[in-house]
Amino acid sequence: MFETIKEFFNPNGNPDLTKAHEFQRKNLPTLWLLGKTGAGKSSLIQAITNLSSVEVGNGFEPCTMTASKYDFPQERPIMRFMDTRGLGEADYNPKEDLDKLGDTCHALVIVMKVDEPEQSAVVNALKKIKKQKKIKKLLVVHTAVLTASEKERERQVAFNQQKIKDVWDENVESVIVDFEADDGSIYNYDLLIDKLASILPIINVMVEDKEHSAKESKNFDKLKNEVLWYCGSASTSDLFPGVGLVSVPAIQAKMLHSLANQYEVEWSMEVFSELIGTLGSSFALQYGIKHGARQLVKFVPVYGQTVGAVTAAALSFGSTYGLGRVACYYFYHKSRGEEISEQEMQDLYRDAMKKGKKASSYESD
Repeated sequence: MFETIKEFFNPNGNPDLTKAHEFQRKNLPTLWLLGKTGAGKSSLIQAITNLSSVEVGNGFEPCTMTASKYDFPQERPIMRFMDTRGLGEADYNPKEDLDKLGDTCHALVIVMKVDEPEQSAVVNALKKIKKQKKIKKLLVVHTAVLTASEKERERQVAFNQQKIKDVWDENVESVIVDFEADDGSIYNYDLLIDKLASILPIINVMVEDKEHSAKESKNFDKLKNEVLWYCGSASTSDLFPGVGLVSVPAIQAKMLHSLANQYEVEWSMEVFSELIGTLGSSFALQYGIKHGARQLVKFVPVYGQTVGAVTAAALSFGSTYGLGRVACYYFYHKSRGEEISEQEMQDLYRDAMKKGKKASSYESD
Protein backbone atom coordinates (compact mmCIF):
# COMPACT_ATOMS: atom_id res chain seq x y z
CA MET A 1 0.00 0.00 0.00
CA PHE A 2 2.79 2.44 0.91
CA GLU A 3 4.49 1.70 -2.43
CA THR A 4 1.19 2.51 -4.13
CA ILE A 5 1.00 5.89 -2.40
CA LYS A 6 4.67 6.56 -3.11
CA GLU A 7 3.98 6.28 -6.85
CA PHE A 8 1.94 9.47 -6.74
CA PHE A 9 4.74 11.85 -5.81
CA ASN A 10 7.57 10.01 -7.55
CA PRO A 11 6.27 9.62 -11.13
CA ASN A 12 9.76 9.51 -12.61
CA GLY A 13 10.38 6.28 -10.72
CA ASN A 14 7.39 4.51 -12.27
CA PRO A 15 7.86 1.64 -14.75
CA ASP A 16 7.57 2.19 -18.50
CA LEU A 17 3.88 2.14 -19.40
CA THR A 18 4.25 2.09 -23.17
CA LYS A 19 2.61 -1.34 -23.45
CA ALA A 20 -0.41 -0.17 -21.44
CA HIS A 21 -0.90 2.80 -23.75
CA GLU A 22 -0.43 0.61 -26.84
CA PHE A 23 -3.03 -1.86 -25.58
CA GLN A 24 -5.42 1.00 -24.91
CA ARG A 25 -5.03 2.27 -28.48
CA LYS A 26 -5.87 -1.16 -29.85
CA ASN A 27 -9.02 -1.35 -27.71
CA LEU A 28 -10.51 2.14 -27.93
CA PRO A 29 -14.29 2.60 -27.56
CA THR A 30 -15.24 2.44 -31.22
CA LEU A 31 -18.20 3.82 -33.16
CA TRP A 32 -18.86 2.25 -36.55
CA LEU A 33 -20.46 4.64 -39.07
CA LEU A 34 -22.41 2.92 -41.82
CA GLY A 35 -23.91 4.96 -44.64
CA LYS A 36 -23.60 6.01 -48.25
CA THR A 37 -21.16 8.68 -49.38
CA GLY A 38 -22.62 12.12 -48.66
CA ALA A 39 -24.97 10.90 -45.93
CA GLY A 40 -23.25 13.06 -43.31
CA LYS A 41 -20.79 10.72 -41.55
CA SER A 42 -17.96 13.26 -41.49
CA SER A 43 -20.34 15.94 -40.25
CA LEU A 44 -21.38 13.60 -37.43
CA ILE A 45 -17.74 13.20 -36.38
CA GLN A 46 -17.30 16.98 -36.46
CA ALA A 47 -20.35 17.38 -34.21
CA ILE A 48 -18.89 15.02 -31.62
CA THR A 49 -15.27 16.18 -31.74
CA ASN A 50 -15.83 19.90 -32.45
CA LEU A 51 -13.18 19.70 -35.18
CA SER A 52 -13.28 21.28 -38.63
CA SER A 53 -14.02 19.36 -41.84
CA VAL A 54 -10.37 19.76 -42.84
CA GLU A 55 -9.10 18.30 -39.55
CA VAL A 56 -11.48 15.34 -39.79
CA GLY A 57 -10.76 14.77 -43.49
CA ASN A 58 -7.01 14.74 -42.94
CA GLY A 59 -7.20 12.51 -39.89
CA PHE A 60 -8.57 9.32 -41.45
CA GLU A 61 -6.21 6.37 -41.89
CA PRO A 62 -6.89 3.25 -44.03
CA CYS A 63 -8.10 0.21 -42.12
CA THR A 64 -9.13 -2.06 -45.01
CA MET A 65 -9.24 -1.49 -48.77
CA THR A 66 -12.45 0.53 -48.42
CA ALA A 67 -12.75 1.38 -44.72
CA SER A 68 -10.94 4.02 -42.69
CA LYS A 69 -10.45 4.82 -39.02
CA TYR A 70 -10.25 8.13 -37.21
CA ASP A 71 -8.79 8.30 -33.70
CA PHE A 72 -9.74 11.23 -31.47
CA PRO A 73 -7.70 13.05 -30.31
CA GLN A 74 -5.00 11.76 -32.62
CA GLU A 75 -2.05 12.14 -30.25
CA ARG A 76 -3.71 10.65 -27.15
CA PRO A 77 -6.93 9.04 -28.44
CA ILE A 78 -9.90 8.23 -26.21
CA MET A 79 -12.27 6.89 -28.88
CA ARG A 80 -12.29 5.76 -32.51
CA PHE A 81 -14.60 6.20 -35.50
CA MET A 82 -14.73 3.60 -38.27
CA ASP A 83 -16.13 4.59 -41.66
CA THR A 84 -17.07 2.26 -44.51
CA ARG A 85 -16.66 4.44 -47.60
CA GLY A 86 -17.61 2.13 -50.46
CA LEU A 87 -21.33 1.61 -49.81
CA GLY A 88 -23.38 2.19 -52.91
CA GLU A 89 -20.47 1.84 -55.33
CA ALA A 90 -20.83 -0.81 -58.00
CA ASP A 91 -17.57 -2.65 -57.28
CA TYR A 92 -17.82 -2.53 -53.48
CA ASN A 93 -17.60 -5.86 -51.65
CA PRO A 94 -18.37 -5.33 -47.94
CA LYS A 95 -17.16 -8.75 -46.72
CA GLU A 96 -13.70 -7.65 -45.54
CA ASP A 97 -15.07 -4.55 -43.84
CA LEU A 98 -17.88 -6.44 -42.11
CA ASP A 99 -15.58 -9.20 -40.87
CA LYS A 100 -12.95 -6.82 -39.52
CA LEU A 101 -15.16 -4.07 -38.12
CA GLY A 102 -17.60 -6.48 -36.53
CA ASP A 103 -14.78 -7.70 -34.29
CA THR A 104 -13.47 -4.30 -33.24
CA CYS A 105 -16.48 -1.96 -32.97
CA HIS A 106 -18.69 -1.52 -29.91
CA ALA A 107 -21.67 0.31 -31.40
CA LEU A 108 -23.12 0.95 -34.85
CA VAL A 109 -24.55 4.20 -36.22
CA ILE A 110 -26.44 4.08 -39.52
CA VAL A 111 -26.42 7.48 -41.22
CA MET A 112 -29.22 8.01 -43.76
CA LYS A 113 -29.93 11.21 -45.68
CA VAL A 114 -33.62 11.97 -45.48
CA ASP A 115 -34.11 12.55 -49.23
CA GLU A 116 -32.24 9.37 -50.24
CA PRO A 117 -34.73 6.47 -50.53
CA GLU A 118 -32.24 4.15 -52.27
CA GLN A 119 -30.62 2.46 -49.27
CA SER A 120 -30.23 -1.11 -50.56
CA ALA A 121 -26.45 -1.13 -50.01
CA VAL A 122 -26.90 -0.08 -46.39
CA VAL A 123 -29.70 -2.58 -45.82
CA ASN A 124 -27.70 -5.46 -47.35
CA ALA A 125 -24.67 -4.63 -45.22
CA LEU A 126 -26.87 -4.46 -42.11
CA LYS A 127 -28.26 -7.93 -42.86
CA LYS A 128 -24.73 -9.34 -42.78
CA ILE A 129 -23.95 -7.48 -39.54
CA LYS A 130 -27.12 -8.86 -37.98
CA LYS A 131 -26.09 -12.44 -38.87
CA GLN A 132 -22.71 -11.96 -37.21
CA LYS A 133 -24.41 -11.21 -33.86
CA LYS A 134 -21.37 -9.17 -32.77
CA ILE A 135 -22.90 -5.68 -32.70
CA LYS A 136 -25.92 -5.16 -30.45
CA LYS A 137 -26.00 -1.39 -29.95
CA LEU A 138 -27.52 0.44 -32.88
CA LEU A 139 -28.66 3.99 -33.62
CA VAL A 140 -30.11 5.42 -36.85
CA VAL A 141 -29.29 9.08 -37.60
CA HIS A 142 -31.51 10.68 -40.24
CA THR A 143 -29.68 13.71 -41.70
CA ALA A 144 -30.51 16.84 -43.75
CA VAL A 145 -34.05 16.82 -42.35
CA LEU A 146 -34.55 20.58 -42.77
CA THR A 147 -34.36 20.27 -46.54
CA ALA A 148 -37.88 18.84 -46.61
CA SER A 149 -41.24 20.07 -45.37
CA GLU A 150 -42.38 18.70 -42.02
CA LYS A 151 -44.93 16.38 -43.62
CA GLU A 152 -42.51 15.12 -46.26
CA ARG A 153 -39.77 14.71 -43.64
CA GLU A 154 -42.00 12.50 -41.50
CA ARG A 155 -42.84 10.33 -44.49
CA GLN A 156 -39.25 9.95 -45.64
CA VAL A 157 -37.88 9.27 -42.15
CA ALA A 158 -40.55 6.64 -41.50
CA PHE A 159 -39.81 5.01 -44.88
CA ASN A 160 -36.07 4.65 -44.21
CA GLN A 161 -36.55 3.77 -40.55
CA GLN A 162 -38.84 0.89 -41.45
CA LYS A 163 -36.16 -0.61 -43.70
CA ILE A 164 -33.81 -0.82 -40.74
CA LYS A 165 -36.46 -2.21 -38.39
CA ASP A 166 -37.31 -4.95 -40.91
CA VAL A 167 -33.70 -6.14 -40.79
CA TRP A 168 -32.90 -5.64 -37.11
CA ASP A 169 -36.17 -7.29 -36.01
CA GLU A 170 -36.51 -5.15 -32.89
CA ASN A 171 -37.11 -1.56 -31.82
CA VAL A 172 -34.39 0.68 -33.24
CA GLU A 173 -33.56 4.03 -31.67
CA SER A 174 -33.28 6.98 -34.07
CA VAL A 175 -32.75 10.73 -34.16
CA ILE A 176 -33.34 13.36 -36.84
CA VAL A 177 -30.65 16.01 -37.35
CA ASP A 178 -29.42 18.64 -39.75
CA PHE A 179 -25.79 19.71 -39.68
CA GLU A 180 -26.49 22.85 -41.76
CA ALA A 181 -29.30 24.72 -40.03
CA ASP A 182 -29.92 28.27 -41.24
CA ASP A 183 -28.54 29.83 -38.04
CA GLY A 184 -25.30 27.83 -38.32
CA SER A 185 -26.17 25.46 -35.48
CA ILE A 186 -26.82 21.71 -35.57
CA TYR A 187 -30.52 20.92 -35.48
CA ASN A 188 -31.34 18.54 -32.59
CA TYR A 189 -27.71 18.57 -31.35
CA ASP A 190 -28.47 17.84 -27.68
CA LEU A 191 -30.74 14.92 -28.52
CA LEU A 192 -28.14 13.57 -30.94
CA ILE A 193 -25.46 13.56 -28.22
CA ASP A 194 -27.86 11.94 -25.73
CA LYS A 195 -28.70 9.16 -28.19
CA LEU A 196 -25.05 8.57 -29.08
CA ALA A 197 -24.06 8.47 -25.40
CA SER A 198 -26.68 5.79 -24.79
CA ILE A 199 -24.80 3.40 -27.09
CA LEU A 200 -21.24 4.64 -26.32
CA PRO A 201 -21.26 6.33 -22.87
CA ILE A 202 -17.82 7.94 -23.14
CA ILE A 203 -19.31 10.43 -25.63
CA ASN A 204 -21.36 11.99 -22.84
CA VAL A 205 -18.17 12.73 -20.89
CA MET A 206 -15.93 13.91 -23.72
CA VAL A 207 -18.36 16.30 -25.45
CA GLU A 208 -17.69 19.82 -24.27
CA ASP A 209 -20.62 21.44 -22.47
CA LYS A 210 -22.22 24.40 -24.17
CA GLU A 211 -22.47 26.34 -20.91
CA HIS A 212 -20.28 26.50 -17.82
CA SER A 213 -21.07 27.67 -14.32
CA ALA A 214 -17.52 28.79 -13.57
CA LYS A 215 -14.18 29.55 -15.17
CA GLU A 216 -12.71 26.50 -13.43
CA SER A 217 -15.02 24.11 -15.27
CA LYS A 218 -14.20 25.81 -18.58
CA ASN A 219 -10.55 25.23 -17.85
CA PHE A 220 -11.17 21.56 -17.03
CA ASP A 221 -12.90 21.05 -20.38
CA LYS A 222 -9.64 22.01 -22.08
CA LEU A 223 -7.88 19.17 -20.24
CA LYS A 224 -10.73 16.64 -20.16
CA ASN A 225 -9.56 14.60 -23.13
CA GLU A 226 -6.10 14.21 -21.62
CA VAL A 227 -7.67 12.99 -18.36
CA LEU A 228 -9.86 10.54 -20.32
CA TRP A 229 -6.77 9.25 -22.14
CA TYR A 230 -5.18 8.37 -18.79
CA CYS A 231 -8.50 6.81 -17.70
CA GLY A 232 -8.49 4.55 -20.75
CA SER A 233 -4.91 3.44 -20.10
CA ALA A 234 -5.65 2.68 -16.46
CA SER A 235 -8.82 0.81 -17.32
CA THR A 236 -7.39 -1.40 -20.07
CA SER A 237 -4.25 -2.27 -18.08
CA ASP A 238 -6.46 -3.31 -15.16
CA LEU A 239 -8.13 -6.06 -17.20
CA PHE A 240 -5.26 -8.45 -16.43
CA PRO A 241 -4.44 -10.13 -13.10
CA GLY A 242 -1.68 -8.37 -11.18
CA VAL A 243 -0.88 -5.81 -13.90
CA GLY A 244 -3.12 -3.04 -12.60
CA LEU A 245 -1.60 -3.22 -9.13
CA VAL A 246 1.47 -1.47 -10.53
CA SER A 247 0.26 0.20 -13.69
CA VAL A 248 -2.86 1.99 -12.42
CA PRO A 249 -1.14 3.99 -9.65
CA ALA A 250 1.71 4.73 -12.06
CA ILE A 251 -0.68 6.04 -14.72
CA GLN A 252 -2.56 8.12 -12.18
CA ALA A 253 0.74 9.51 -10.88
CA LYS A 254 1.79 10.60 -14.34
CA MET A 255 -1.60 12.19 -14.90
CA LEU A 256 -1.40 14.22 -11.69
CA HIS A 257 2.16 15.25 -12.47
CA SER A 258 1.15 16.37 -15.98
CA LEU A 259 -1.90 18.30 -14.74
CA ALA A 260 0.15 20.08 -12.08
CA ASN A 261 2.60 21.24 -14.74
CA GLN A 262 -0.19 22.61 -16.91
CA TYR A 263 -1.48 24.70 -14.02
CA GLU A 264 2.12 25.72 -13.25
CA VAL A 265 1.95 24.12 -9.82
CA GLU A 266 5.14 22.38 -8.67
CA TRP A 267 4.40 18.69 -8.06
CA SER A 268 5.83 17.62 -4.71
CA MET A 269 5.10 15.44 -1.71
CA GLU A 270 3.66 18.46 0.06
CA VAL A 271 1.27 19.24 -2.81
CA PHE A 272 0.31 15.58 -3.11
CA SER A 273 -0.39 15.33 0.63
CA GLU A 274 -2.50 18.46 0.58
CA LEU A 275 -4.48 17.26 -2.46
CA ILE A 276 -5.20 13.85 -0.95
CA GLY A 277 -5.90 15.46 2.42
CA THR A 278 -8.80 17.43 0.95
CA LEU A 279 -10.41 14.11 -0.02
CA GLY A 280 -10.57 12.94 3.59
CA SER A 281 -8.12 11.39 6.02
CA SER A 282 -9.07 7.83 5.12
CA PHE A 283 -8.93 8.26 1.33
CA ALA A 284 -5.32 7.08 0.83
CA LEU A 285 -5.80 4.04 3.08
CA GLN A 286 -9.05 3.03 1.42
CA TYR A 287 -7.54 3.56 -2.02
CA GLY A 288 -4.65 1.19 -1.31
CA ILE A 289 -6.80 -1.51 0.27
CA LYS A 290 -9.57 -1.41 -2.36
CA HIS A 291 -7.15 -1.35 -5.26
CA GLY A 292 -5.24 -4.35 -3.90
CA ALA A 293 -8.45 -6.25 -3.27
CA ARG A 294 -9.59 -5.68 -6.86
CA GLN A 295 -6.37 -7.24 -8.10
CA LEU A 296 -6.77 -10.32 -5.88
CA VAL A 297 -10.31 -10.90 -7.15
CA LYS A 298 -9.00 -11.13 -10.72
CA PHE A 299 -7.03 -14.27 -9.81
CA VAL A 300 -10.23 -16.19 -8.98
CA PRO A 301 -10.75 -18.78 -11.78
CA VAL A 302 -13.42 -17.87 -14.37
CA TYR A 303 -15.04 -15.16 -12.22
CA GLY A 304 -11.82 -13.20 -11.92
CA GLN A 305 -11.15 -13.26 -15.65
CA THR A 306 -14.67 -12.06 -16.50
CA VAL A 307 -16.73 -10.19 -13.92
CA GLY A 308 -13.80 -9.40 -11.64
CA ALA A 309 -11.62 -8.01 -14.41
CA VAL A 310 -14.39 -5.91 -15.95
CA THR A 311 -15.36 -4.52 -12.53
CA ALA A 312 -11.75 -3.65 -11.74
CA ALA A 313 -11.36 -1.92 -15.11
CA ALA A 314 -14.51 0.15 -14.60
CA LEU A 315 -13.44 1.17 -11.09
CA SER A 316 -9.98 2.14 -12.32
CA PHE A 317 -11.50 4.26 -15.08
CA GLY A 318 -13.84 5.89 -12.58
CA SER A 319 -11.24 6.54 -9.88
CA THR A 320 -8.78 7.94 -12.44
CA TYR A 321 -11.42 10.29 -13.83
CA GLY A 322 -12.37 11.30 -10.29
CA LEU A 323 -8.75 12.04 -9.38
CA GLY A 324 -8.20 13.94 -12.60
CA ARG A 325 -11.30 16.06 -12.06
CA VAL A 326 -10.53 17.03 -8.45
CA ALA A 327 -6.85 17.56 -9.28
CA CYS A 328 -7.79 20.15 -11.90
CA TYR A 329 -10.10 21.82 -9.40
CA TYR A 330 -7.38 21.80 -6.74
CA PHE A 331 -4.58 23.03 -9.04
CA TYR A 332 -6.79 25.78 -10.48
CA HIS A 333 -7.56 27.30 -7.09
CA LYS A 334 -4.08 26.68 -5.69
CA SER A 335 -2.47 28.48 -8.64
CA ARG A 336 -4.64 31.49 -7.82
CA GLY A 337 -3.93 31.35 -4.09
CA GLU A 338 -7.58 30.64 -3.26
CA GLU A 339 -9.08 28.58 -0.45
CA ILE A 340 -10.09 25.03 -1.34
CA SER A 341 -13.21 23.51 0.18
CA GLU A 342 -12.73 19.92 1.33
CA GLN A 343 -16.47 19.28 1.06
CA GLU A 344 -16.54 20.50 -2.54
CA MET A 345 -13.51 18.35 -3.36
CA GLN A 346 -15.11 15.24 -1.87
CA ASP A 347 -18.46 15.84 -3.55
CA LEU A 348 -16.73 16.53 -6.86
CA TYR A 349 -14.68 13.32 -6.61
CA ARG A 350 -17.73 11.15 -5.88
CA ASP A 351 -19.72 12.65 -8.75
CA ALA A 352 -16.82 12.42 -11.21
CA MET A 353 -16.03 8.83 -10.21
CA LYS A 354 -19.63 7.77 -10.86
CA LYS A 355 -19.59 9.54 -14.20
CA GLY A 356 -16.29 7.88 -15.11
CA LYS A 357 -17.49 4.39 -14.22
CA LYS A 358 -20.55 4.87 -16.43
CA ALA A 359 -18.39 6.16 -19.30
CA SER A 360 -16.24 3.02 -19.20
CA SER A 361 -19.17 0.67 -19.92
CA TYR A 362 -18.87 0.54 -23.70
CA GLU A 363 -18.60 -3.24 -24.22
CA SER A 364 -21.47 -4.78 -26.12
CA ASP A 365 -23.65 -6.83 -23.87
